[in-house]
Amino acid sequence: MNTTPARRRPSRARSLAAAAALGLLLSACSVEDPEAPATGGEGGGGTFSIAVGIDPDTFDPAGQTTTTVQNMVDYVVETLVVFDEEGELVGNLAETFETSEDGRTVTLGLRDGVVFHDGTPFDAEAVKFNLERIIDPALTVPLGSPFEVIESVTAVDDTTAEVALSRPSPGFVSALSVTTAGMIAPQSVTADGNTNENYQRPVGTGPYTFGDYTAGESVTVEKFADYWGEEPHYDTVVFRIVPEAATRESLLLSGQVDMMILPPVSDIQALQANEDVEVLLAESDRTIFIALDTNDPLLSDPMVRQALNYAVDKQAIVDNVLFGAGEVMDAPMAPSLAGYCQTGSYDFDPERARQMLADAGAADASLELLTPSGRYVQDQQSAEAIAGYLREVGLDVSVSTSDFPSFLARVNAAPSENTVDMHLLGWAPPYLDADFQMQMFRQATHPPAGLATSFYTNPQVEELLTQADVETDESRREQLYCDASQIIWDDAPWIFLWTQSFPVVWSDDVTGISATPTEKFSAIYARPAN
Repeated sequence: MNTTPARRRPSRARSLAAAAALGLLLSACSVEDPEAPATGGEGGGGTFSIAVGIDPDTFDPAGQTTTTVQNMVDYVVETLVVFDEEGELVGNLAETFETSEDGRTVTLGLRDGVVFHDGTPFDAEAVKFNLERIIDPALTVPLGSPFEVIESVTAVDDTTAEVALSRPSPGFVSALSVTTAGMIAPQSVTADGNTNENYQRPVGTGPYTFGDYTAGESVTVEKFADYWGEEPHYDTVVFRIVPEAATRESLLLSGQVDMMILPPVSDIQALQANEDVEVLLAESDRTIFIALDTNDPLLSDPMVRQALNYAVDKQAIVDNVLFGAGEVMDAPMAPSLAGYCQTGSYDFDPERARQMLADAGAADASLELLTPSGRYVQDQQSAEAIAGYLREVGLDVSVSTSDFPSFLARVNAAPSENTVDMHLLGWAPPYLDADFQMQMFRQATHPPAGLATSFYTNPQVEELLTQADVETDESRREQLYCDASQIIWDDAPWIFLWTQSFPVVWSDDVTGISATPTEKFSAIYARPAN
């Protein structure tokens, strides 16, 4: 067992950050015919169609919970900063940014002449509105933890905003690149049926405007004529909501969509051999796990939670259910994150699991396992396999499945009699730092304030993370995260499963598509290959 932080090569860290940046530069879409493949000549135009697996739970940037929906919102809404191709944090809607020597004031120099889709100006007052909205206690912001350090925002003049922080925060400016901090037009929160608490028709500054949404069917966006930046090729982009992976694949192969994410992993080899499509098995920082309700009398016992980890043969599931599209976790985070260190392993040991359950008085306990379908690689199939392993050590496990919005509504809620014992969930930090992963183990982000859905807390972990929040020495900060990881691993609030690959497949007729380690696809600037 190694508890020394793993030092990543600078070139790799830079390339990962650069890839993450590309996902933050997304934009493009709207739809006339959801069945139509990509079209358009040299001058642009036409429709680009993307098949995704889940229905959006919200289009509010501040309400985001998952990268698939963030991908859609990023076509419409932009952030203040992004990462460039060299992995450097650079300005976007904010052309410049500067942090004071004491680390408690961030000054943003804003791009002049940018307008929102409703024609109102993007200026310092708009920045003030958006950042204050993110920290409004009346608003649910599941990924809002990095912004809690905001003490106040001042519009110095039209193109200058100052953000005062309650303490130094090494990751704050990077967090401004996340969809959660996307800029919306202040007036739009009371327009077109929107309210501040139920904001479903986003109005941003991006290359596309929000078009139509039909629940369970499609989302469209349309090119914005007055966009300040590079013009995308396609006039319209349509996201088709198709929960079944095999159906998404059929739509692509029949030419009814141009691109899809998460194909049936059993078909990846055949897709790679198909000259009509391109296949990308992208690296992902998403950890897949079974969150255990640590408030439950049975699951509050760390011995029981450890036993559940020993009971499941994760490598066998990766090999036989995911067809190799994952790597078994050896820490509470993905290796691509700054702050990762190899922490340990829970080797498959069913006899040990049975004995631990017997010692804890839980030998024949009944548990419910909830899983989404179509959100993660082989999610429902993996949940069924995990339940099978748990049954083999004497537990009575039932599996229930739901669409993603219903799933989130149940797991992202305060503890109640409806809290499920266990649920399969994935977590992909939108920037490559342990800070965001560790939200999953902090009391401040227990639902409904955040997505720490195991309701886990440990005073030692809280203290280590509090120190890491303000630590500016990189080596010391990584060691703090490593120490916290060891405690979390031993406490086992999750059944630690795997980091998944992110498969993206598209028609050979188009080009300009990529993906990022933050599990976003980049297709805003897709275009015909010929």
